[in-house]
Amino acid sequence: MAQKSAKLLAVKNSSRLKQTHLITLVIHIIFLVLAFTLRTSLRITPYLVLSAPALALEYWLESIARPQYDAQGNLRRPGDDLDAPGLTEFFWDVIYWTWINLLAVAIAGNRAWWCYLVVPAYAGYAAFSTARGVKSMFGGMAGAGGEGDQSAQAQSRRQQKMEARGGQQKVRYR
Repeated sequence: MAQKSAKLLAVKNSSRLKQTHLITLVIHIIFLVLAFTLRTSLRITPYLVLSAPALALEYWLESIARPQYDAQGNLRRPGDDLDAPGLTEFFWDVIYWTWINLLAVAIAGNRAWWCYLVVPAYAGYAAFSTARGVKSMFGGMAGAGGEGDQSAQAQSRRQQKMEARGGQQKVRYR
């Protein structure tokens, strides 16, 4: 029972990577067969350019998540968790969207390549909203550089009363 969670993670990673590689292979074969036989109008250059990031991300996930065993077959390293939130999750989104896009292009034709712009558009939106949130978080630290109207509205009732009485708080010593 030693390292049970590590062994479970290794098995889970191995099966998920195998499944991912199989699905990727099937989708790319379907696209290429359709491109060279039935739909000869499909362009290969966008396929190569837009499939490269997903293939690179799949290779990256393979390199970080593939379990490693020693010569005796004992688990040396289970690999990183493929269900980890954050960047790994975004990698999976790019891979899944590439699969969907390849099938859409195979069915609908070359105009479906424009659907791939959803990924960079979403990344831009996420970066913009994050930057806007950071700006609002540090907004009060900017000083009086053009935010005079907002600082008057941001004062509490206690601060407004203090300013009405003369602006300084009196300190009593006992």
